[in-house]
Amino acid sequence: LPVTDTLLKPLLEGLTLKEAIEQKRLFMCDLEILEGLPVRDQFVLCKPIGLFFLDNMKQLRPIAIQLFQKPGPENPIFTPLSPSLTWALVKMWYNNADAAYHQALTHLGLTHLLMEGVTVATHRNLSQSHPIFKLLAPHFLYLIAINSRGLELLVSDNGWVDKTMNFGNKGLFALITKGFNTWRMDVEGTLPEDLKKRGLSDTNILPCYHFRNDALLLYEAIKKYVDSYVNLYYRTTDLLLADYEIQNWAKELVKPRNKSEGGVGILGVPGNGEITSNDQLAQIVTCIIYTCSISHASTNFPQYEEYAFPPNYPGLMRGKPPTDPNATATEREILDCLPDRPTTLDIMIVTKILSAKGTKSIGDFEVQYIFDPQAREIVDEFRSDLNKISKTIKERNIHRNPPYEYLDPEIIPNSISI
Repeated sequence: LPVTDTLLKPLLEGLTLKEAIEQKRLFMCDLEILEGLPVRDQFVLCKPIGLFFLDNMKQLRPIAIQLFQKPGPENPIFTPLSPSLTWALVKMWYNNADAAYHQALTHLGLTHLLMEGVTVATHRNLSQSHPIFKLLAPHFLYLIAINSRGLELLVSDNGWVDKTMNFGNKGLFALITKGFNTWRMDVEGTLPEDLKKRGLSDTNILPCYHFRNDALLLYEAIKKYVDSYVNLYYRTTDLLLADYEIQNWAKELVKPRNKSEGGVGILGVPGNGEITSNDQLAQIVTCIIYTCSISHASTNFPQYEEYAFPPNYPGLMRGKPPTDPNATATEREILDCLPDRPTTLDIMIVTKILSAKGTKSIGDFEVQYIFDPQAREIVDEFRSDLNKISKTIKERNIHRNPPYEYLDPEIIPNSISI
């Protein structure tokens, strides 16, 4: 993204590019992973790079967008200095690409489909009386059923994705494959490590990043819960090493995927198929519970508010993206790019259904699996921690505009149940 001081000077509130970088006020989102995906006939999927600036009001705003990866005369950099409707249209094309990434990876691939494999491996290797099965089972509720229904209605040939997204069904699954082949449980699946990788572990950087600020509280509560539970049942390393069920489970998590022989094929699983410490087991279980509850809630439940008004976050864009930062787009041109009325209605109906919570909140389990008195005390402490976090988030939201309510524990389900 070849931006210069001259290009961005009016947008950096008196700072140079170097000063904005040093003050950690510039952020970049590069959707290079979208390169090479199949796309529906007569549709275009951008592969954009976006540059964002944290202004003096502590709000993050876009200041530069390049819609494709290779810079050149036909792929210029757009900024808010472009004509206002042109800039609005460019942001829609950027968000269209972001929506493709969101639905394929952030939502479907790395919560629903990833955790379905974990669910099958858990049922295959751990008996219902196993303590780790009892710990995980509430977080698998309805997952396989909702995936089966979703695959049938939403991501089948000529289904919802084929009608409402530029890359269609084939592009969606190609992107899932790409993302899954680089995703690591010990990095992207472990919130503190994921934030560190992205340069966002310091909460003083980008203070308006409400997801991070709330998710860290929940991650630590889940980690504390899992650590206590694992240490209750594995008081010595010998007990852990001798547990053939848990060791077989670990092997299947890392075993390459094969339709006839099983295997989830997850990279970066602590222990790499042989769990030798309580910390390794706890990290794996924490990742699974976090993904089924916190990660899914944060990516699923905002969908109606994001997608239902297509100019905000269009899953589908028609025509061709703009190529001249000085040309003035018209309202008619923008409307011609957006989905037609039947497609918009399709988007609204499905995202409204997906955004509805129909099961109990995290920590309040539909089915009780844990009856050991000592383990029950650990569950009760987890619930107490969640209540405290709920109060903290409600207090934070008083001062947020708009509020960020998706990670209030009262709203988060235990499982991927919708």
